[in-house]
Amino acid sequence: PESVQVAQVCFCSVHRVLPFAMRPGCVLVFLAGAQQNPPAWPESVQVFGPGDAGIAEAVNAAYATNGGKHDHGQFSTKNFAFLFKPGTYTVDVPVGFYTQVLGLGESPDDVEFTGPKGVYCEEGTTEFTIGALDTFWRGAENFRSTSTYSWFGGSSGMLWAVSQAAPLRRVHVDNNLLLFQYEEGDAAGFASGGYMANSQVDGAVSSGSQQQWLTRNSKVGEWVQGVWNMVFVGVEGAPKDQCGQGSSGFPAVTVDETPVVAEKPFVTIDSKGLYYLNIPEVKSKTSGVEWAGSQKVGFEHVFVAKEGDSAADINKQLAKGMHVVITPGTYVLQESLKVVKAGTVVLGLGLPIMVAGNGDSVIEVGDVDGVRVAGMILEAGPVASPTLVQWGTGKYKGSAKNPGVISDVFGRVGGPARYPNVETTTMVNIASGNVVGDNLWLWRADHTAAGTTTPADNPCQTGMNITGDDVTMYGLAVEHTLKDLTSWTGEGGSTYFYQSEMPYGVDQKGWGDAGYVGYRVGDGVKAHKAFGVGVYHFFRDYVVTCDTAIAVPDALVDSFHSPLAVFLNGNGVVKHVINKLGGETKSDGKGGAIVATYCGGGPAPGPSPGPSPGPSPGPSPGPSPGPSPGPSPGPSPGPSPTPSCNVGDTVTCPGSAATCAGNQCCPDASTCPSASDDFSGCSQPKTVDCTKGALSWILA
Repeated sequence: PESVQVAQVCFCSVHRVLPFAMRPGCVLVFLAGAQQNPPAWPESVQVFGPGDAGIAEAVNAAYATNGGKHDHGQFSTKNFAFLFKPGTYTVDVPVGFYTQVLGLGESPDDVEFTGPKGVYCEEGTTEFTIGALDTFWRGAENFRSTSTYSWFGGSSGMLWAVSQAAPLRRVHVDNNLLLFQYEEGDAAGFASGGYMANSQVDGAVSSGSQQQWLTRNSKVGEWVQGVWNMVFVGVEGAPKDQCGQGSSGFPAVTVDETPVVAEKPFVTIDSKGLYYLNIPEVKSKTSGVEWAGSQKVGFEHVFVAKEGDSAADINKQLAKGMHVVITPGTYVLQESLKVVKAGTVVLGLGLPIMVAGNGDSVIEVGDVDGVRVAGMILEAGPVASPTLVQWGTGKYKGSAKNPGVISDVFGRVGGPARYPNVETTTMVNIASGNVVGDNLWLWRADHTAAGTTTPADNPCQTGMNITGDDVTMYGLAVEHTLKDLTSWTGEGGSTYFYQSEMPYGVDQKGWGDAGYVGYRVGDGVKAHKAFGVGVYHFFRDYVVTCDTAIAVPDALVDSFHSPLAVFLNGNGVVKHVINKLGGETKSDGKGGAIVATYCGGGPAPGPSPGPSPGPSPGPSPGPSPGPSPGPSPGPSPGPSPTPSCNVGDTVTCPGSAATCAGNQCCPDASTCPSASDDFSGCSQPKTVDCTKGALSWILA
């Protein structure tokens, strides 16, 4: 029975036992409360081996439910986890909403996808002004891809055209990696990503129309293109650091080493069919990939939660000291999950949706070290809750050598049609010291299954509130909350990549006059640093004037590297990037995004027009952003450059069959020959200018 199970273990000390296969000299002992290994997975988890029949049918059926054009499945009630045993697979695997593809090998190279497309994600719609802007909530981890599929305009390799909450981890790509998609129309589909960590790309990474992206602890052959805010931390092969758009290169924030991090826990299987939870070690001052160095815990010590299990069921296992793996599904919790044992792992598979069903938080972490929470969607419920995550009581400093880590956790307030309205005050409260965040997207819904929203709908005041000291965030995104999006009063904090959007429907009294900002560091804070903090605005309904996008003590301004503000569309103005520094961002009357980056001593460059993926659209047509992001290769040859052209004419990009028109970018990231003279939205200037009355070649 579950309560008493015979297990093979070996003695590491008088008081500690570790699972078989970790040490020689094993003996039989009785483990009180041991769990089943292998576990009895629910139907939402499918495990495949090489040569198994029915893989294509299973993954395509999931995609038919949660994928396809027009963002089909965006608020689906189905979740899927596909687990692949070590071996080679020729099947192509499309990845839709609420779907994870996970290799079960100890190294990504143990599970290899050799199909033409392999594991891939297409953008949610072919309309380029939407593209991948709503391609959220999915993931792929721990495998190798040899994809050589030619997707568009000669661009080939693995396709992962996504926005927020769609991470790639522990992936080895033999060829190229494409983070955007061109299908039809005037430009590549807009995209608002994104995150990749602990991955190796032997070819080039082409980010194309991605307006921002974080890459951490990876190795790339080359990175081409960038729009507004491309951040690289501990990445071998990263582009050179450049603040804002310049005469060469593209906006990139490059940090050579990752100060401290522990990679996300993952699941493996051995040759006997036994499962293990792998808990990566905490590392400091690192760069490149690290696919070894994990503690292995047999699933005898892991409670596998299934849809229908209550919070009380899960808490009973947590109190025993069990780790918890939560399988795909929706869990409406009547009390908080309480993590009170040091070193506990709570890991979701298939992005389970955890709903605060009774006015409590979803997860409470006690004043203990080394807790890992990863891989889930936390959702506000019908009874207002103070927060979705409460980490610590505020009385604990934590441990620099054994920090808590929260990875791939995505909060949302609104979206599905589960309840008519939902509410929480703050999505995440970090009160303990020495906590690391690694890829968090905290989203107050700007659109739901019912349509667009107003400030009265699904209220949430703040996305991230940090009062603990020495907290580090990699890849933090917060959108549309009704007061300061992020509030940070703890000492010694640091952020590596931040993306945010101010709320769309607010007015001057409710937002501008109140002085709310996208990122605030408290007045009394003495030490704080940030790299690539971006705050965007689209005041949809009212003219709103804001003094600044980012508010910090004046003494800390120089600790912010390449902060930026972006006008996406709509009304109003943000006067400064950070405090009273940096240019204003507002419409220039020509359409398109306006970007201002503060580079120290003044805005450099900015404000200037920029490629404009724009705000995330809802189910109904929204505003149409301006100058299209590039590169935008066409599917077939177009007209050749002529001796002269008018601004905005359709012409051929130099050295390419792709076409462009006016303020767009060519596949090599150069400015279209028919762009206006004041357009600076591409990372490279014109090489040909046909607007001067005669064909003009511009020499580098």
